[in-house]
Amino acid sequence: MRKILGWGAVALVTMVGTPIAQEATPHAANMASSHVLVNAADLKWGPPPPVFEQKGSSFALISGDPSQAGLYVVRLKMAAGYRIAPHWHPTDEHVTVLSGTFSIGMGETFDKSAMKDLPAGGYVLLPADMRHYAMAKTASVVQVHGMGPFM
Repeated sequence: MRKILGWGAVALVTMVGTPIAQEATPHAANMASSHVLVNAADLKWGPPPPVFEQKGSSFALISGDPSQAGLYVVRLKMAAGYRIAPHWHPTDEHVTVLSGTFSIGMGETFDKSAMKDLPAGGYVLLPADMRHYAMAKTASVVQVHGMGPFM
């Protein structure tokens, strides 16, 4: 069981590595007075934070900064069969399935038979400290939002 860490690394990768949705991401201090308008075709996809398996996934920062206080929105694109190991977060996690079928399970042990499928349009709220795991049953894109810091 692990706590998902590394959202600070997202900001670091964004600043040092390939820019991720730079045009669409206002600075956190401007969130209250700025709007965010993002076209899917303009997203800058890059590697996910280091806590995720790198092969078979990519990541886009939509707005905010998950390592800082305040609202954040991110997307994770996954190949069919991509797994997210059991973990937990210190704040609520809101997950919306944008495409594909995403399966989620609760608990500290990955148990494929106990997972529930969420097709495109599905949503799950995972309260702070809830142990959970997931898998892309088909190629999938999920959007995650919540309040930071998310580590």
